[in-house]
Amino acid sequence: MKTCFHTPGALVVLLTSLSIGLAAPKVSLVRTPDNGIQPQAAVDREGMVHLIYYKGDAGGGDVFYVRQPATGEDFSKPIRVNSRSGSAIAAGTIRGAQLAIGKNGRVHVVWNGGKGASKVNVGGKDETPLLYTRLNDAGTAFEPERNVITYAAGLDGGSSVAADAQGNVYVAWHGSAPDNADKEAGRAVFVSRSMDDGKTFQREKSVAPKKTGACGCCGMRAFADSQGAVYILYRAATDMTERGQTLLISRKPGAEFEVAYSHPWKATTCPMSSTTLTEGKSGVLAAWETGNQVYCSTIDPKTMRVSQPFAPLAGLKRKHPVAVANADGETLFVWTEGTAWAKGGSVAWQIFDKDGNATAEKGRTPGVPVWSLPTAFSKGDGTFVVVY
Repeated sequence: MKTCFHTPGALVVLLTSLSIGLAAPKVSLVRTPDNGIQPQAAVDREGMVHLIYYKGDAGGGDVFYVRQPATGEDFSKPIRVNSRSGSAIAAGTIRGAQLAIGKNGRVHVVWNGGKGASKVNVGGKDETPLLYTRLNDAGTAFEPERNVITYAAGLDGGSSVAADAQGNVYVAWHGSAPDNADKEAGRAVFVSRSMDDGKTFQREKSVAPKKTGACGCCGMRAFADSQGAVYILYRAATDMTERGQTLLISRKPGAEFEVAYSHPWKATTCPMSSTTLTEGKSGVLAAWETGNQVYCSTIDPKTMRVSQPFAPLAGLKRKHPVAVANADGETLFVWTEGTAWAKGGSVAWQIFDKDGNATAEKGRTPGVPVWSLPTAFSKGDGTFVVVY
């Protein structure tokens, strides 16, 4: 049974108990503000929720930013992130914008250029730009976006951004070096680093310590934890047959990246998958897709060991996983079912306890729009919010 009611600016769907007298549900569902798609959320140290979303044509639209105080229920008036109209892209779901929260709570955003963005000349060819911007000092607007690619072009799947409290910002993507002759198997993960809170960026460099390739149309995720370690989760394309989800870790700013984990998947075609990284009470949560199922693991911040992955019971084809933890150590695992190219679907979720055991609280509801996917965050009272 579902109870639906309106609050200012959002339709909230609360999963209610089938039996009177049970504890109130911990999960609420909220539609993306302004009928947007591709929401992405992050929570800062003060509990402020920061959220971006996309509006417009699939090939060229705009990214908007809103925030919600720790004790609030409504999002702020939206601010457009991109200064050039239509410079973002939505087609393919995983090519949307991503955000990170850095020093002094500053918001950093990256996205693949859409049809409204000017091409950039890389090696004598016009290429799709990878655009970066950050919130200004006053927190009232975003600076004009800048392209960060200098030589490793060939954007396809999504790019990502990570930022830490010391002012390091990392823009990551998978692309091709000029000498790549092996297509997907020759793609690599590149990172452009800023050490001055996004004012300037170094020339990108390949960070994968061995040749893994990269699945061209799959998304990726970069994340910096509270200690400054950097994580990159992406799908490999080794020899065009092994598309295992692969985790790279740099243990401190400036340190080399190491392959810390790989979840094997024998496949010869691109699954157009997305992935997430968030920080929880026990470490960094990684969520990904393998073989039409979604998985989640915890990465120990001291040892960098990756736990045995857990997954919900087998069901429909699952994509676009998100995992977030609350202060009690519980994990909300969210994913989509039935979504595909140019096709919407349903959002599903389940809560797991601190030991990774599935609890009885779970649900599923239709309404994920075309080209969209969910995001989620936890609130200070231990409850969770899913935005879709």
